[in-house]
Amino acid sequence: MTDQQLAFQAINEAQLILEEYLRPRPQNHEHILDKLVEVLERPDLVVAVSRLQRQSCLAVPIRTGSGGPIV
Repeated sequence: MTDQQLAFQAINEAQLILEEYLRPRPQNHEHILDKLVEVLERPDLVVAVSRLQRQSCLAVPIRTGSGGPIV
């Protein structure tokens, strides 16, 4: 699975967890938060997001001129 796929999968899972949190019924908020943290702190996801951030910083051409940086 690519880094982007891992990130998209985690975002989808996080959205489902947040939907559960927003449902108007009695819930265990601590359990829901634990599930969210579990998704977002997966080691493979942390590494993938870090790589994507580095690639993004390296891929953005920055030119300076009278109007400041242009990306």
